[in-house]
Formats: sequence, structure tokens, C-alpha cells
Amino acid sequence: MRFLKYGITTGATAAAAAKAATIAVFKEPVNCVVIPTPIGLRFEVPVKSSRKLSENTAEAIVVKDAGQDIDATDKMEIVATVKITNDQKVVIKNGVGVGVVTKPGLQVPIGEGAINPVPMAMITEAVREVLPEGMGVEVIISAPEGANIAKKTTNAKLGVKGGVSILGTTGVVKPLSLEACRRSLVPQIDVAIARGYKRLVFVPGNIGERIAKEKFQVPEDAIVQTGDFVGYMLDKAVEKGVKEIIFIGHSGKVVKLAANLFNTHHKTGDARNEVIAAYAGAVGASTNIINQLLLANTSDEASEILRQTNLLEQTYDRIADRVNQRVRDRVENKVKISIVIVAMDGKVLGMDKTAKEQTPWLNLT
Repeated sequence: MRFLKYGITTGATAAAAAKAATIAVFKEPVNCVVIPTPIGLRFEVPVKSSRKLSENTAEAIVVKDAGQDIDATDKMEIVATVKITNDQKVVIKNGVGVGVVTKPGLQVPIGEGAINPVPMAMITEAVREVLPEGMGVEVIISAPEGANIAKKTTNAKLGVKGGVSILGTTGVVKPLSLEACRRSLVPQIDVAIARGYKRLVFVPGNIGERIAKEKFQVPEDAIVQTGDFVGYMLDKAVEKGVKEIIFIGHSGKVVKLAANLFNTHHKTGDARNEVIAAYAGAVGASTNIINQLLLANTSDEASEILRQTNLLEQTYDRIADRVNQRVRDRVENKVKISIVIVAMDGKVLGMDKTAKEQTPWLNLT
């Protein structure tokens, strides 16, 4: 059995850098530190460098190690600069490359640095372990490459501008964690709710988001990307009291929901051709057309076959109605659901009955 390497969070990395910098003010620079974590374990973390800058200031650099997790911040340098004070407080601020929160709904108030509460507590505890009694410290957490790395994350959509977030609830990064990937999507719902949107628009990914914005003029903060975790995100929406969702997605993703596949990743299951062929047959497709649909390489090819036989809208409308039923079953009828199936270019292929009632809002042409 091969065991995958665990890593540490950006919060734990920042705590290690802050502790190493504080030590450097009073003692010799260190090449590693041991930090406390919320789960009761103590980690030894390597320190890339630490140095005293003046009588009461120092800085340290620690490299984020995500282990074998898929993490945009892996190998990112986090710099802690500390200044000793006499007020007995530990004050933590964001520096270059650590973002600023600009939208409500996150754990950090608008206008403050994107350093979440648990990392704040970790940094404070780590520093206090080596801070002489009666003294305080101001800690600035920076990430020199943070602004570039943030472009690979959902930070901008969530309202964190100018850099990365300092995150983590345990200090530990589990390798290749699907759970972590799923959880990272949920704050989109929090932001939409905090912005006052009563009707959310779920999309599978970037293509769906682009179409929602360009064709339907949906405000960015009302859009929630589900990734492949459609069922999980629906469950979270119910937990958070969402009452209305419009699902806009490419046919290749949406038709899977008709087959009750709420994780749309191809490794979980793929019934696209079978669903399209079955519903085409239900609206009158010949045996020859059904066989062509079953052999189609992509859902776009299947759509072209349906277009040529004048069965496109009828087929996808029926599929959309079935998806609506499947989704309503999943959310136990606690959420009003509308389904819009689109092609890659944004053309509407089909809608359920509820979505057709929304056409003025959807601005369909």
C-alpha cells in the first residue's frame, strides 16, 4: 500500500513563519519551528530563512508544502514580518500578496485581510509561545507571488482581491482530498445569500458562467459554480435556506442528471447518449436516428443530429422536465427549480416548464 504525503495549510505555514520571525528578534535564526494546531498535534515545520532586521523587527520565510494534494498554493513562500511592541497584544495584518475581502458572506469582514479566524488563532498561539511576558507584537503576513497564484483560484469571484487567502481549520492538508475540493465551492452560496440574492443560478463551470452572464445577464455574485458536485451543492443550498435555483448548463453535463447522476464526473458514470436517445425516441425519433444518437461521440454531435431531424427542442425540453423532477426529488421539493440546457455557444437547446415561465427574466431571444 502506498501512503500519500500530507501537507500543511497556508494558516499553518503563516504561523510557522510568524513564530520563526519572533524567535529571530530575541535569539539566533532557526531553520525549523514547532507549531500548535487546532487538532491538538504539534508540527515541526522547516523554515527557509529568518533574520533580524533591527532592534525590534525580524522576518522569516516558510514555504507552503501541500504534500500530494492538488493545491495552487503549493511551494508558495509566505513571509512573516514582526515588530515587537509594549502593549501585550498580538496584531496580525495582511501584506503584499494576501488578499483583501471585498464582498460579504465570508468569515472575514469586508475591508480586512483574507486571513481566516482559525489561522489568526494559530498565528497568535504560535507567537505567544516565544514572546516574552509583557510584550506584544505586530505581525504582517505576506505572499510575494500571491497575486499571481490567486488567479488560479476562485478568490476573485468570492470577493477576495489582490492575493491569496490564509486558510485552514486543522493545519493539515489531506492529499488529493475531494472533500476539500467540494468544500471550496460552498462559499459561493454564502456570498450570493449575503448579497441578497433570493434566486441563485447554478452552473457546472466556467462555460456555464460565461453563458449565464453574456446571454442571460445574470449578476456575477448570483452565479454558483458546482463543478461535478451538483448533488452536494444542492444539498448545501438546502441547508442554507435557498428557495430558488435556476440551473443553466451545457447538454453534456445536464443530461446526466436525468439519469440521477448527481456527480457528473465521467468516472462516476456516463449515460449521455442513452438519455438523449431515449428521450428522442419518446418524441418520435426513428430507430435509425436513435442508433445514430447512441453512437454519437459527443452531446454536441447528438444535438446536431436532433437539429437535422427537427427534434432538438422537443427532446431537450423533455430531458429538462425530467431533470427538474430528479432535482426536486433530491431537494425534497424545498427549492423551486428551473432547468435550462444550452449548447457551447450559449444557444438554448431546451427548458423545463418552470424555466419557460421565467423567460422575461432570462432575457431569451
